Amino acid sequence: MLISDTGAFDFGMNMNAPARSLNGKRVLVTGITSRTGIDIARSFVDAGARVILQCDEASPVTQALAEMLAPDAAQLSVHVTDIKNNEQILTFARSAVAEFGGLDMVVNVVQLDGGAPSDNANYEAIETRVSDVLLKACLVSRVAANRMRLLLTDGVILTVATLSAEATQSERAFAQVVRSTLAAMTRAEAEAWASQGIRFNAVAPDVLGVVARPNSGCETDVAQLALYLAAGQGVKLSGQTFELGLLARG
Repeated sequence: MLISDTGAFDFGMNMNAPARSLNGKRVLVTGITSRTGIDIARSFVDAGARVILQCDEASPVTQALAEMLAPDAAQLSVHVTDIKNNEQILTFARSAVAEFGGLDMVVNVVQLDGGAPSDNANYEAIETRVSDVLLKACLVSRVAANRMRLLLTDGVILTVATLSAEATQSERAFAQVVRSTLAAMTRAEAEAWASQGIRFNAVAPDVLGVVARPNSGCETDVAQLALYLAAGQGVKLSGQTFELGLLARG
């Protein structure tokens, strides 16, 4: 069972069971680093999806990921680019949605470690930092949703905010602010795109540190949720923000 802002959901299936075949599904995963997004990317490739990966860094880990996935992928495109400002993000997003002739799902991974402003930051500075952290996920999601609308695709967009077990108290406090903003953003986008058959959901970070497992263990659970949604399950789920800690224990 998963817990979201609006209550508990029993999906009537084992979330750890193999997802229905995703052969031919077009999936974009953004925000991959040496610490985040790896299990999600691997899960979609294993399920037969055509996958576009956007890596925020060029590292031995991300290079090894691309080399590991390539032989088994139905189709794999890897972009190593740290996109931060509006122009860079929009340029990448427009290219990504056109690469496979459209998208069926987008998973935006937002790593919050190291993103907190200074302890003496005022409210305006905190608000600006939150906006900066969520900017890529917001713009990529809107570009993707618009392409889904034009192509009459009942698409799914999932934004996953992550925080490691080693996060400081300041980072956890900042993550709580991001979590509230992400939940509000997800509800608003879900309502705006509902008539087009496009679903928006999110996974909030484990701000309380209730997950005893390392970050990679939690990501496996998130990957199962992403596969579940991409396979056309939970068609009535939109506007939900799931708690990472409860997802991992569920």
